[in-house]
Amino acid sequence: MKLITFVAGGQIHWGALHGEMAIDLNLARALFLASRGLEAKYLASDVLDFLRQGESAWEAAQETLEFFGHRLMDGISFRRENATLLAPISNPSKVIGVGLNYAEHRREHASEKPEYPVLFAKFPSAIIGPDEAITWDPTITQKVDYEGELGIVIGKRARRVSEAEALDFVFGYCNVNDISARDLQFDEKGAKQWTRGKSLDTFCPIGPYIVSKDEIADVQNLSIRTWVNGELRQDSNTANMISNVAQLVSFISHGITLLPGDIIASGTPSGVGHYRQPPVYLQPGDVVEVEVEGLGRLRNPVR
Repeated sequence: MKLITFVAGGQIHWGALHGEMAIDLNLARALFLASRGLEAKYLASDVLDFLRQGESAWEAAQETLEFFGHRLMDGISFRRENATLLAPISNPSKVIGVGLNYAEHRREHASEKPEYPVLFAKFPSAIIGPDEAITWDPTITQKVDYEGELGIVIGKRARRVSEAEALDFVFGYCNVNDISARDLQFDEKGAKQWTRGKSLDTFCPIGPYIVSKDEIADVQNLSIRTWVNGELRQDSNTANMISNVAQLVSFISHGITLLPGDIIASGTPSGVGHYRQPPVYLQPGDVVEVEVEGLGRLRNPVR
């Protein structure tokens, strides 16, 4: 299942991308129930509410999609080209970033292998969706960089879970671009400001959808690539993570309770602009694209 939030017909909907159709799952569910002579009820108010409802909502959504198929029905389903995709989830309780989680990125960073995953916060107010612009105030930062990453979307409350059971608490995955203000992150008046440098408004593009984990055969064998203006800048595989998805979920859950809808940005491979010789930072007019295999392509212009 590919969960989406989208605008169509002048209205904001949430639902699923089903083939080339964007389907409002609330309205489709109401139609399904009415066809069975049952009281028409909506599934959820938005994607976050859907994730919070757990297995019962998932089963209802699957049942609804099987019933609805690929029908085009006015106000309920829309051709993809007539739907504008937004960030699939805009209001998680938290976004947790992981630093230095690819060996080649650690080497270009000239850092020792960390004993534990390096965590930092990205505030949800930084989230934008596909085709929304990455922007910043040049009086605050002038060294803005890209970081293509696999986003892990939590599906169930996870507290002190083991590595063996960690994936049971994952709903699915999405592309994340961990936009970073390097001058704030590393050298703002001698203070390293990781959270500020990574949480400025628009600095967390995600999308274009959340893919449920059942559609991903092996999350530790996915290509991960980033392009800037069509030039391939990052090209790696999630097999190269230092801490894999299960290890990250387990580690974070010991001390930080993960809630449905929380997003973990699992780290970036080498090839970021800051470590190129000379460094190359994002400029107005650039277009950044991130693609983790099976998760679509996340495209954002820079203004």
